[in-house]
Amino acid sequence: MREINVSVLTEKVAELCVKANKILPSSLEEKISSAVNSETESLPKAVMSDIKENLCCARELDIPICQDTGMAVIFIEVGQDVHFVGGSFEKAINDGVAKGYTDGLLRKSVVKDPLKERVNTGDNTPAVIHTRIVDGDKVKITVAPKGFGSENMSRLQMMTPSASREDIIEFVVDSVRKAGGNPCPPIVLGVGIGGDFEEVALSAKRALCRDVSVRNLDEFYAEMENEILRRVNETDIGPQGFGGKTTALAVNIEVLPTHIAGLPVAVNVGCHVTRHMTEII
Repeated sequence: MREINVSVLTEKVAELCVKANKILPSSLEEKISSAVNSETESLPKAVMSDIKENLCCARELDIPICQDTGMAVIFIEVGQDVHFVGGSFEKAINDGVAKGYTDGLLRKSVVKDPLKERVNTGDNTPAVIHTRIVDGDKVKITVAPKGFGSENMSRLQMMTPSASREDIIEFVVDSVRKAGGNPCPPIVLGVGIGGDFEEVALSAKRALCRDVSVRNLDEFYAEMENEILRRVNETDIGPQGFGGKTTALAVNIEVLPTHIAGLPVAVNVGCHVTRHMTEII
């Protein structure tokens, strides 16, 4: 049994909150650079160039890539041979988010009550925490700050087994059409297929944390990813909604077993700064 003091969790989460908001995954940055070259019209090319320059400026000035530093979404995989000591597991994670957002001078965007008062909590907590127990004695932490310009454009449809591959593709593409320029395109699309109501949404969010250079291991779904990406980029929404060839940078599909009577589909939209950073302790 490996013992880990919860203070280690706090420090690591705090560090990842800051890093994730300042450093875009290299594969996504490469997609943005490629899009600058693929745009042929002057306006979308200029917009993509500005997006690329923004990443460089954030790195040079050591500031967040986007002013919306998001709601902290934490995916944590805990080895079953790990025993946490020194305090509360969940409190340690939220303490890490509070420390990261306060010491890192990141914008705090969480309100305690969603409807009645909407008073800011002042430290960007509580975080959204998704915990899995896995084999081994390691702890894998992924921090994915999620801005709501893109989150608000996400959709879920409880389809039936009669729905076809084309129905699912059209649902995803239609979601992008309805979103237009609101999610700060070019976007990344996380698509969940299967599971049940809550699990399909979670799988779509997990899909946004997959490296955008990696396609689904199943050729059937890899081809769907490519087909959706092609059709989304034919919408001519373009960078920041100004038209052009680059409406999406990547489409990541995750699939789950489901009930014989169901076929849930969820689309979680990520903006051009779909941020996430992972470390193992």
